Amino acid sequence: MVAAPHPVSMAVECVLFAHWPVDPDQLRPYVPDQLELDVRDGRAWVSILPFTLADVRPRPLLKAFGLSVPEVNLRTYVRYRDEPGLYFFSIDLGWRRIAAVTRRLTRLPCYGIDAAVETDGGRTTVRSVRTDGPPAGFAATYAPTGTASRPEPGSLDEWLVERYRFYAPRGAGVLFGAIDHDPWPLQPATATIHENDLLAAAGLPEPDGEPRVRHCDRLKMTGSVPRRLGTVG
Repeated sequence: MVAAPHPVSMAVECVLFAHWPVDPDQLRPYVPDQLELDVRDGRAWVSILPFTLADVRPRPLLKAFGLSVPEVNLRTYVRYRDEPGLYFFSIDLGWRRIAAVTRRLTRLPCYGIDAAVETDGGRTTVRSVRTDGPPAGFAATYAPTGTASRPEPGSLDEWLVERYRFYAPRGAGVLFGAIDHDPWPLQPATATIHENDLLAAAGLPEPDGEPRVRHCDRLKMTGSVPRRLGTVG
C-alpha cells in the first residue's frame, strides 16, 4: 500500500482492553469480503476499548490546542494483503458534534455519546449512552493490577494490540487508515462490565464467558486521514 501522511497527533489514556474469543464462522458475515478475518488458534476475537482520547490536534499545533473526549470502540481483527489490521464496527465519541462531522465527512461508523469518566485511586469508571445511531450503552469499572510491560513477541497480547492499520465500513466499500506509536505498555487488570449493548447494536453474536482484560495508562500516537480502500494501492 502507498504510505499516507500522519497529520493528526493524539494520546489515549486509561485504556481498557476487553477481548472475547468468538466463532469465526459466526463473525465472518459481518466483515467485508475485501478483508480476511484474522484468527488465532482457530478463534476470531472481538474487543471493546473504552478510553479518553486526549490532546487530539493537527500535528503542527501545540498541545494546548488539543481536544480530549471519551471514546468507546468495538472492533475485530482482519488482514488485507497479508497485513494485520483492525476492523471497526463502531466508534463512539463523547463530543457529539465531532462525531457527526466525522461520520458525514469520512463515513466512519462514528456516533455521539453522553459519557462520564471518573478516576479514583487508579480505578476508572466509564459510562456511555449513544445519542445517535443504533441505540447502545456501555458501562464498566476497571483498574490495573500490575506493572506495565511490552507484549511478549508472538504472544496473544501482541497479536491483539500491535496492529497499525485500521479499516471501517463505508457503504458497500471499506475505509482504510494507519496509526503509528510505540509498543503498547500493557498492565494486567481487573474489570467489571456493568452494561454492554454494543455488540447487539452492531448485530454481532454475543460471546460467552468473561473477557480477557488489559490496561494501558497512556500512549501517544499519530494517525492518517481515512481513505477509501481502492485508493491506497
